[in-house]
Amino acid sequence: MEHSTKFFWVLVLCMVAMAHQATALETLKGKNLIQKVCTLSATRNLCVQVLSSDPLRSPNADLKDLAIISLRVAATNASGILGETKMLIDDDSLSPDVQQGLADCKETILDAESQLEDTIAALLIDAKTDTQIWLKAALAAIDTCDASIPGDDDILSVQSVLFRKLCNIAITISRLLLHPVKL
Repeated sequence: MEHSTKFFWVLVLCMVAMAHQATALETLKGKNLIQKVCTLSATRNLCVQVLSSDPLRSPNADLKDLAIISLRVAATNASGILGETKMLIDDDSLSPDVQQGLADCKETILDAESQLEDTIAALLIDAKTDTQIWLKAALAAIDTCDASIPGDDDILSVQSVLFRKLCNIAITISRLLLHPVKL
């Protein structure tokens, strides 16, 4: 009987510790949460800049709000890449191969934009696992875009690098939503 009592108390302590750990990030909000989340990002300064960029949501943001902020910034970046791509497609000084690659890229960027919107929708209905799937699809789309433009130094490489960084910030946050950790 004594072993089962000890086991029971160990189990209770473990449950309390896990509950505390899961709620640790939930109690932080705004600037404090942004600072903690961005310590997990490979691009810490960009992370802080992005997550602090929404004057209405950022000051009191929870994890879900931060995920939405990061996704909106990534979607805006994708729109910028799309606009640049549309302009470059009509540039007669580019070779036909590059123009075709840009046309293909335009389609994959449209897919990436759509996947980011799907990610936001998944967050809003608390389908947290789906957020990872849609984010990975958006990253795959930008990889396909880069691969469709011939040459080592494609025209949109700077924008696609930033897009990847922005998506990786969103992935960091969505992982925290799936698997909260004590920071």
